[in-house]
Amino acid sequence: MKNSYPVKVNDNFNFEIDKKDALKVDSLEISDTEFHVLRNNNSYKVEIIKASFHQKNYTVKVNNNTYNVDISNELDALIKEMGFEIGATKKVNEIKAPMPGLILDIQIEVGQEVKEFDALIILEAMKMENTLTSPRDGIIKSISVTNGETVNKNQLLIEFE
Repeated sequence: MKNSYPVKVNDNFNFEIDKKDALKVDSLEISDTEFHVLRNNNSYKVEIIKASFHQKNYTVKVNNNTYNVDISNELDALIKEMGFEIGATKKVNEIKAPMPGLILDIQIEVGQEVKEFDALIILEAMKMENTLTSPRDGIIKSISVTNGETVNKNQLLIEFE
């Protein structure tokens, strides 16, 4: 496991915190949410305003300046790389074939309004029928395949408006 963690502050600044450097910070807990921090001979008054441990998101006040801080780890990077980010399905504007296969049935039309989890396409792969469902509510902008067509992995199937 690596010893540094990607950090994003206010959605503008990206850097990595090294575990060794983080352990060098000298802090004194004043209350459950307030700390006095010494770092490189500088004194800081730090208050944790909001903390979401599971989301790894924090709002902290340092010397009366407020910062939104997101901390990532190796698992977060892997999840992002695989395309399984939390909430990412709500932002999907296109559906691509998850595997090579044969389009058996297209159950939607261009311009049709669909709801999350509605069946869109039936894809046969490795002798199994796979129903591809809508990841979100939306309107079908285009359908790039036809019934009986063979598709490759990551081939565009559907676009949403």
